[in-house]
Amino acid sequence: MKPVIETHALCKSYHGRPVVDHLNLTVPEGCVYGFLGPNGAGKTTLVRALLSQIPHTGQIRHMDNQERPLRSVRTGYVPQQLPFDKQMPVTVTDFLAASLTRRPVWTGVGKKTRAQVLEALALARAEKLANRQLGQLSGGELQRVLLAMALTPTPDLLVLDEPVTGLDPAAAQDLYRTLDYLNKKEGIAIIMVTHDLHSALPYATAILHAGHGSWFYGDTASYLASPCGKRFGGEA
Repeated sequence: MKPVIETHALCKSYHGRPVVDHLNLTVPEGCVYGFLGPNGAGKTTLVRALLSQIPHTGQIRHMDNQERPLRSVRTGYVPQQLPFDKQMPVTVTDFLAASLTRRPVWTGVGKKTRAQVLEALALARAEKLANRQLGQLSGGELQRVLLAMALTPTPDLLVLDEPVTGLDPAAAQDLYRTLDYLNKKEGIAIIMVTHDLHSALPYATAILHAGHGSWFYGDTASYLASPCGKRFGGEA
């Protein structure tokens, strides 16, 4: 499979301590990486580097479908939480429209923008939420809205930070099925940071594991047979 993003000798240290140390990683198109590891092992650091949010050494190369280097790829990001005032009278449509246009939403949402919002919500299987108040959504519903935002425009790479934290098992499985649908229908490469190995495993085509200086990435079978896979799987 062709790569979407590659790192070469990627390094990031804090106060002289290496957190990511000469990491060579390839994320192929259509791949779903389950990104595992204990707190403080470097998961957030790598994600922030891939999103160009922090300085680093080494290279991060974005590739087009002919494997030619690009300055960037379209990357969608779903954060673990969204701090906001739940009393604000903002609908899901208003919230998403604000990210698509410079026009103040209090003046109304135009037909073109509304169509874009509904298309994004449809991709996230959340059309029914369009007119709901943002502050009245459940955790699972809010995650779908954030997913819809990350899908506008349709990205080449989708990064999710603990997408099922705080969700009940049924809502978590429903979200995983949506990600699986997006991966298969749109061919989006996905990196999902998670502590929920057993639930994520059926949907992951590969595993990326950060382990305080030692990194593993490869197919799920190789990971489960590895020492870190056995240890982390037993703890999950």
